[in-house]
Amino acid sequence: MRNILKILIKSTTVFSITVVLFSCSNNSQKARDFLKDKNLPVGKSRDAFHIYKDSGRITSKLETSLMLDFSNRTEHPYNEFPEGIKIINFENKGLDSVTIIGDYALSYAKTSISEIKGNVVVVNHTDLSRLETEELFWDQKTNYFVSETAFSLMKQNDTIYGIGFESKDDLTKHLAKKTTGKLETSEE
Repeated sequence: MRNILKILIKSTTVFSITVVLFSCSNNSQKARDFLKDKNLPVGKSRDAFHIYKDSGRITSKLETSLMLDFSNRTEHPYNEFPEGIKIINFENKGLDSVTIIGDYALSYAKTSISEIKGNVVVVNHTDLSRLETEELFWDQKTNYFVSETAFSLMKQNDTIYGIGFESKDDLTKHLAKKTTGKLETSEE
C-alpha cells in the first residue's frame, strides 16, 4: 500500500512539473517589450570587465561596477553605467594608451556616441597630457571628444583652462574655447 502511495505521489509530482515547464512559452520579444514599456533594462552586469579586440589585437578595455543594457529600445538602444566607467584605449600595438574615467556614462549603440559625466578625466599616457571636465561627448567613429563645460587641460609645460573643448580622443590637435591659463609658445 505504501509503495503504491509513493509511486502515485512521485507520478503526480513529475506530471505537475512537466505541465509547468511545457506550459511556459518562450517568447523573448514579449518580455523585451514589457521591459521597454516599463523603462527597465533587458540586462544588468555587475563588476564587468570587457576586452575589445580587432583582428586578434586588444584595442580597449572597459571596467564598470554596474552596466545596464537598454538594447531593447528600437530608436536609440544604449548602455548605461550609473556607477561610473573606466576605459583604456590602446594604439600603436599597445605602446600608446589613453584612459577615460567618469562617474556616469551612456553609450548609444547606433551612433557610437558616448556621454560621460561627473569628474571626467582623460589621460594620454604617451605625452602625459590630462583633461579634466564635468561632461564629455565621445564620438567613437571619428575618435573625437567634445565638451561645452568648463575644463582644464594639463600638458607638460602648459595648463589651459576654459569653457568648451574639442580634440582627437588622444588629446592631440585640440581646440580650446574661452581659454585662460599659462601657455608656452614659440615664435617662428
